[in-house]
Amino acid sequence: MRIFIFCLFILVSCNSKKNTQKVAESTVINSVVEKNGFLSVKGNKVVNSFGQPVSFAGNSFFWSNEYYRGDGFYNKEVVAWLKKDWNAKIIRLPMTADPDIHDSYIFDKETNQKNIEIAVDAAIDLGLYVIIDWHSHKAEDNLEESIEFFTQMATKYGKHPNIIYEIYNEPLKVTWDDVIKPYAEKVIEAIRKIDKKNIIVVGTAHWSQDVDKASENPIIGYDNIAYTLHFYAASHKDWLMGKAQKALDNGVALIVTEWGTVEADGGGEADPESTKKWMEFMRKNSLIHCNWSINNKDEGASALKPNASLKGGWKDEDLTISGKLAKKYIKNW
Repeated sequence: MRIFIFCLFILVSCNSKKNTQKVAESTVINSVVEKNGFLSVKGNKVVNSFGQPVSFAGNSFFWSNEYYRGDGFYNKEVVAWLKKDWNAKIIRLPMTADPDIHDSYIFDKETNQKNIEIAVDAAIDLGLYVIIDWHSHKAEDNLEESIEFFTQMATKYGKHPNIIYEIYNEPLKVTWDDVIKPYAEKVIEAIRKIDKKNIIVVGTAHWSQDVDKASENPIIGYDNIAYTLHFYAASHKDWLMGKAQKALDNGVALIVTEWGTVEADGGGEADPESTKKWMEFMRKNSLIHCNWSINNKDEGASALKPNASLKGGWKDEDLTISGKLAKKYIKNW
């Protein structure tokens, strides 16, 4: 009898553990990453682990350095709030890497990398996709540092399906064939030595607008390569959509790692009509996109007003006009 009771206790205990495990698993399974797994590029689409095209909406943070004051938002509370209240499925983390900025990664690796890793860890814990962005306009001038950084990121995070690498934010007036593509091939080679499968996004000329030119001479020899498209709705109209459409027609995949509702310089007023047209374009073409930016800097592109909390929990009155417009689209994507 004692043996029977003991066995019954063990059986109940095991079932209880299994039920607890199922509850825990179901909580995680509800995340966008658990539902979709590793992303890949198939033709001109980003697809999930089942081969289905995906389109996620989320937020880009501001530069990671202290001087620009965006670093205060690099914490788990903000990431969790964006997931809960904005329905964000993806975040973008711009590693400040410009050599002209005195406290960028080039001069202060430890502080900037710590900020990035805090937010990457939060995204993984919360089941969000995360773009690790080398936020520079002159990345070709710091190839060694770029390879160093992405080697570290791939080593630490490459096993996670959450990760997307963005290896060059916005090249300026340099050519794709002579500067950007050779730079990208070297960084891609370094990443692929460690991480064979997560998507790598490559910036394109003229503030990541000349996607059409990149599509005419795409990077070959590697899988899961996409190209960066940036737009600011008040500045960029049908002509840029045309360039994007040409790139898609040429068979390359695009990810809109940064878009704004305002002028290209981050100022001015939001343009709801143009923003709506861009949302329709991205929906039609199944594009992943992140709005610029989670910051309380006093400029049009900021999603937050100057006194907004650094820990999330924002109410509508804490959001700028641009922030309210972006939230509407992200929340309902």
